[in-house]
Amino acid sequence: MTESLIDALRTRIHALLSTSRFTQFASVGLVGATVDNVGLITLVELTGLDPVFAKVISWELSIVVIFILNEYWTFASHGKMSVWAFGRRFLRSNAVRFGGFLVTLTVLAVLVNWYGVNYVIANVIGIGVGFFVNYTCESLYTWKVHQDER
Repeated sequence: MTESLIDALRTRIHALLSTSRFTQFASVGLVGATVDNVGLITLVELTGLDPVFAKVISWELSIVVIFILNEYWTFASHGKMSVWAFGRRFLRSNAVRFGGFLVTLTVLAVLVNWYGVNYVIANVIGIGVGFFVNYTCESLYTWKVHQDER
């Protein structure tokens, strides 16, 4: 590896190891998981929607909540402050989280349909599986914490 690649990796790893940011991200994730699970339970129990379809709806609602909390708390000192920059971060966040969503949805579908696991438990397990991928991608791609501050 070249010196600049090693430096780039070191900078990114150092940025990811921020204990306070990780704790904030986990706290926001807990709020998002609560919104997701309440939405999922409500949609399944009150409307009779299939858990996998209901998950699609509850997920997007939680993503909006998570993005807003991360934008104004977890990553408040990162990224430019303009309408365009905000919009780009929102789109990037949705793209990143879509990958996490696919992981969560796959875990949910497999656990519910193949193993008969309760849909709420399956959803919590899926959220846990996608957490670290989301943290890494949101930190480095959406808010670019390894670059200059706002």
